[in-house]
Amino acid sequence: MAENNPYAKKPWLKFYDKHVKETLEYPNKTYIELFKDAVEEVGKDHVAVYYMGSAITFGELNHYANKFAHFLKETGLKPGDTVGVNLPNIPAYYIAIIGIQKAGCILTGVSPLLSADELKYQLNDSGAKVLVTLDALFSRAEEVAQETEVKAVVVAGIADFLPTIKRVLGKLLKKIPTGVVNPIPGIPVKQFMNVLKEMPGDEVLIKRKMEDPCLMQYTGGTTGPPKGAVLTQRNISNHIFQLGIWLDTKRGEDLMISAFPLFHMAGLFLGMITMSLGDSQVAIPNPRDLDFIIAAIDKYKPNGVVNVPTIFLELLKKPEFKKLDFSSVKWFVSGAAPFPAEYIKEFEIVVGAGKLVEVFGMTETSPINTSLPLYGKKKPGSVGLPFPDVEVKLIDPTTGKIVPIGEAGEFVVKGPQVFTIGYHNKPDETKNALKDGWMYTGDVCEMDEDGYFYVVDRLKDMVIVSGFKVFTRNVDDVLMEHKDIDMAATIGLPDPKRPGSEIVATAIVLKSGVEESDKLKEEITKYMQEKVAKYEVPKRIDFMEALPVSAVGKILKRELRDMMK
Repeated sequence: MAENNPYAKKPWLKFYDKHVKETLEYPNKTYIELFKDAVEEVGKDHVAVYYMGSAITFGELNHYANKFAHFLKETGLKPGDTVGVNLPNIPAYYIAIIGIQKAGCILTGVSPLLSADELKYQLNDSGAKVLVTLDALFSRAEEVAQETEVKAVVVAGIADFLPTIKRVLGKLLKKIPTGVVNPIPGIPVKQFMNVLKEMPGDEVLIKRKMEDPCLMQYTGGTTGPPKGAVLTQRNISNHIFQLGIWLDTKRGEDLMISAFPLFHMAGLFLGMITMSLGDSQVAIPNPRDLDFIIAAIDKYKPNGVVNVPTIFLELLKKPEFKKLDFSSVKWFVSGAAPFPAEYIKEFEIVVGAGKLVEVFGMTETSPINTSLPLYGKKKPGSVGLPFPDVEVKLIDPTTGKIVPIGEAGEFVVKGPQVFTIGYHNKPDETKNALKDGWMYTGDVCEMDEDGYFYVVDRLKDMVIVSGFKVFTRNVDDVLMEHKDIDMAATIGLPDPKRPGSEIVATAIVLKSGVEESDKLKEEITKYMQEKVAKYEVPKRIDFMEALPVSAVGKILKRELRDMMK
């Protein structure tokens, strides 16, 4: 079989860093057991979270989490019940992560950007029994809580845990967002800080099995409402071990900075792995506040920085970022979207050669599947090599057959971090995505002879022009090499002249100082005619001030289609 399946031969293994083995021996410990080990090893005085001038030690984090776990138990939650956390990256989120696990419950991250209806859907679909929200977001919770199974609402504030002077001045000068918190008939509403004051702090550690659910993270699909991907204790524990080995971590020695929101799977996992390794991290409440990120890097001298490419590229435009001392940073991890290859050299001139590590994954895989090696060969535009114990194959989505090396196919993956339970209460969706342990990701990739993978497109974003496949990622990459283009996103729109076919349409953000004109559209069209196949040349070009992006800076092509209809 391996003769006909080049992926089964795992050509990527020969490019692993020397400290990474093909197969790992995983600790048979739940997440909270890993955290407990970390606290014992690094000590209670080691800082877990830095937050806007204050610091929470591992001892304090553990103590507060015990109190929150007691609250969940007193509220009537049982092991396996779900808790929704609807917060930005503030101390209450980190405490809730640990407290929820101590109580044997399941965490579901709830985006602060959800509408009231979307919030109600996720609370009901997940069966959440407690909602932890922000005072500035309370009105949405107030609107829908009585139409859910929520037994209690806990309200945190951005000012919680701030030094006294900052808390007082911030509220007086109205620089800290707040909101009115009202009673909800029939549902207790508690202030997060009061919970920490009132509850006992003695140790809580509900025993959970490795196959029990740990997280229920919601992810959008091509159709229908979001789905709750259920990740087990084993998924998370194994993935922590995989990534810890890959990045050559030593317990308690590193400090991390990331603007990824904790409600997003990438941000949540980063927060969880950092705490389970006994490392310190800096909370970034607003991922769009570039000046805050720059100041944090300058002050804390991190060893690792994690962001989406759009954040890195926006930072690159800031003179203050370019002046920073990056000697402490061992790696910059970029994920959730492709890092434009043409900007990698420019980025590494600023931060240091070989420091950019691109990763590729999805919520259902805890989340990372492939990564560039930390020390070894990095290929611009590649998302790297599969992790230890991970199997991959690329298949033709129309025939189901394995495609040869160098050809594009759907990325199908199996490994210890791939979810096994599937989507919560969605057996049909699970059946479509998970087949014999293999996750059908919907991502179109290519693999070169060395086993390095390249993301070509999403299946849903691939454009069919008169039977020809157009991979929009390739078109975007070529467009962004144009001297006047800052950002580009390509989609397919129905071809009115050819039913069943599409046209290639592109939205473009021009560089500062470049003026929109029909002449420039003609120049871009001519440029593309020289660079790509005739059927790949955009037939429609729209100039935009900005592209629609998600909370983590990922371009939303589904919204772009609606805008360009």
